[in-house]
This record gives sequence, C-alpha cells and structure tokens, in this order.
Amino acid sequence: MTAPGTAPDNDIPAGDDGTPRSSRRVRHWLAGAGVTALAAVLGITLAVRGGATPACAAPPTGNAVHKGTASFYDAGRSGGNCSFPGPPADRLYVALGASQYSGSAACGSYLEVSGPKGKVRVMVMDQCGGCGPSKIDLSTEAFTRIADRSQGIAPVTYRAVVNPPLDGGLTFRMKGGASKYWFAVQVGNHGNPLRSVEAKGPGGGFRKAARQSDNHWTIEGGIGPGPYSIRVTDVYGRQATATGIRMVTKQVQRSTATLAQASPTPSGSPSAPPSPTTAPAPTPTESVAPTATVEALAGAAAPLDRPRC
Repeated sequence: MTAPGTAPDNDIPAGDDGTPRSSRRVRHWLAGAGVTALAAVLGITLAVRGGATPACAAPPTGNAVHKGTASFYDAGRSGGNCSFPGPPADRLYVALGASQYSGSAACGSYLEVSGPKGKVRVMVMDQCGGCGPSKIDLSTEAFTRIADRSQGIAPVTYRAVVNPPLDGGLTFRMKGGASKYWFAVQVGNHGNPLRSVEAKGPGGGFRKAARQSDNHWTIEGGIGPGPYSIRVTDVYGRQATATGIRMVTKQVQRSTATLAQASPTPSGSPSAPPSPTTAPAPTPTESVAPTATVEALAGAAAPLDRPRC
C-alpha cells in the first residue's frame, strides 16, 4: 500500500535542459533548534508541510492582478506535482512557486497570463522549485502565445480565472494503494481552487479529507469499500456532491457535478444551482458517470478563508 504523502504515481517533469525537474528544485532546510528558537522570539509560526510550503501561502484567487516574469519548460507526458494523469490536451499549463502552489491548493485552477504578444489561459499543473512569489514557469506552448521563445524570460501579469468554462463535470481518481482502509482521491476538472473535500461510505456521515502536497485528499483509516458520496467545496463557497464513486484505483470517474461556470456570479446574490450536464461516454479506462447534486453557496467575487499575511 502506498503511504500518504509519497511521490506522485506519474513521472517527474523534465526541465529545459532535459534533466528531471526534481534535480532543479531548491530545498531549504531549517538549521535546527536555533532557527526555531529565533522564530519563537519573533512570533513567527513555522509551518512545515512536506518541507516546501511557506507558512503564509495561497493560490491566486479573485480579481487580484499579479505582476512578475515567466519562463518556460516542457513537462513531457507528466501531470506534474499535481499528479494528474497527464498534461491538458492543449498543453497550456503553468508551474507556480511554493507560496502560490500552496501545498497543491492551486492544482487544477486556471490563470490568465498576459505578456508582450498577448494573453493565454493556463491550468496550474506543477510546482516550480526555482520560482519566487512573482515568477511563473509556463509550458513552451503557452509561453509562445505571450512572448517570443528567444526571450527566455518575459515580463507578465496574471490573474485567476474565476469559474472558467470547462468541458464536463468533476472527475475523481483513486490513488494507487487506496483501499477501504485508506481513502485517497484526486478531484479534477473543478476550475476554481478547492477549499475542502469530504467523503462518506454507505451508512456513514461525511468525514473531512486532508489535502496532501501531491494533490490527493486522504482519510486515515478509510471509510469502507464504497461506493462513496464525495462533497467538494471551492474557495468561493460553491459546493457539489457526487455519489456512486467506486474504489477503483488509477481510473478516472466522471460526474455531472460542476463547481465552475462560464461567468462569475456577482457577490451579494447567491447563484442558482447549475443544471447537471450529460456525462461524456466513458472510455475503456473510465467508469460510468456517478450521479451528482450541486449546491451554490456563495458568489465568486471574494474567496473564503483567504490567509492574512
């Protein structure tokens, strides 16, 4: 059985020079008790989550515009640190620095990036070990949409895409090693960053899952053999519940539940629940679409629980 917090099942994406991205990642080690004591004196809380997430971290959300620089890389067939089965079909993706990757909290969300040549919408798929708070790493295909490749690094602005239009509903993929004794699921095709995931088996109540840095949500001790109901809430308060999710590892299970929509709902007036869409026909590696219910809890102008740094 795969233990929680282990490396993703998929390959590690390669860097610009062909070497694995892991070899380019910068690891900062705490210098023992002296640093901890100093932090205590300064009133700083040291949060260590997988050794990579800053104490104050959050993915881009809302209408905030970020100014910085962009470089580019090629992840190959890998789904990056977000552990996706692979890159998006259009290969328009981005890797964020540790503070905005936020321990996988940004995975599956979208950014609109503007550069010297134009704009591009990209999906967050990876963590960039060498990127600071204002640096992002675009796929080669995305970079060439906003700048000349010969530049290498280009000035950009970027912002979150709130409620991006998506093809189909939420997807669920059980991690390899998951079982009735250890629940571990990846939620995909959600568009907005996720705030929480809860799950329950037949006859039980919902239990909150813990987010892992590899973009899986786990419940220690498991919740039985399934099928499961999984309730997903995004950072803007929109909530959807899918039922009939099975304990079948490494297979994508599609649902008709959706958190994102084509245009944001103004704050102050709750949005109407979106009508469930018809699920695409399953491929040989995908299960039949589970049933789903959707509840719109809030508008999309201001994310909930935004860290105050």
